[in-house]
Amino acid sequence: MRILSGIQPSGVLHIGNYFGMMKPAIALQAEGQALYFIADYHALTSVRDPGALRENSRRIALEFLACGLDPERATLFRHSDVPQVTELAWILSTIAPMGLLERAHSYKDKLARGVAATVGLFSYPILMAADILIYDSDVVPVGKDQKQHIEMTRDLAVKMNETFGQSEPNGLIFKLPEARIQAATDTVPGIDGQKMSKSYGNNIDIFGEEQEMRKRVMSIVTDSTPVEAPKDPTTSTIFKLYSLVASKDEIAEMREQFLKGGTGYSDLKKQLFEKLWEYFTPMRKRREEILADKSYTDNVLRRGATRANEIADQVMKRVREAVGLR
Repeated sequence: MRILSGIQPSGVLHIGNYFGMMKPAIALQAEGQALYFIADYHALTSVRDPGALRENSRRIALEFLACGLDPERATLFRHSDVPQVTELAWILSTIAPMGLLERAHSYKDKLARGVAATVGLFSYPILMAADILIYDSDVVPVGKDQKQHIEMTRDLAVKMNETFGQSEPNGLIFKLPEARIQAATDTVPGIDGQKMSKSYGNNIDIFGEEQEMRKRVMSIVTDSTPVEAPKDPTTSTIFKLYSLVASKDEIAEMREQFLKGGTGYSDLKKQLFEKLWEYFTPMRKRREEILADKSYTDNVLRRGATRANEIADQVMKRVREAVGLR
């Protein structure tokens, strides 16, 4: 089974990235052949500072490794180190129906939030489809909000197979990938209760300073329920985040504090901070160890690019022959 996932280097790593993408991806590296990429091509739709893009890409690689990615079991590489993906994106764009792209939820959502409409933003699902198809991916772990992109990828694969697949022995150019939805953590709430995102400014960073993490946790938006009154844990950002990092017994204990009343949101936030800081302590330590070896991250990315290119070359040879470019 070949597993593929990517993460944009659009800023520092936050706990939404970790629980939404990284933790599930790291778990999956034991199930099959995993390929994980730093999506710097995709980041060009929002990052306009070339120095920041280079720095962010390397930082994400470092922090992915610190969080548990094993380069002996998984392939980690930069998107732009496999330029064949842009060729495949162009080929896919020649058969992609406009209506398919116009229905993309993420595009409409970004426009509604004031993001400038660009061709790159509009055609984002095509590049994402190329990312997946160029490695003959079987499984793509994504959040619930990304499920539509996998469905669009499958639509484009079917379109290619129907249009050009007759030249292939089994009539197929591409296999159809499956989405792996992590139901328990498909949406990690930010400090304002919305989905955690750097672009919304509601994130809690993993590797930031202790004081800054404490400040962000203490600024989580809550309602005006009095200290002595019972509170609803199911609607609380505090409880949802605590449930990601605490044991079953600790979660049950906090639930009881919510339902019983007598504990204020400030005290509950302090408990959340302590548990978050404790949970990510081993990863902060591993990050410092990796930083001490100045060539480690670059060597991992170099080896990953070699492996990813080997697979992409095989697929693109098949695609070029099928469409008549060779």
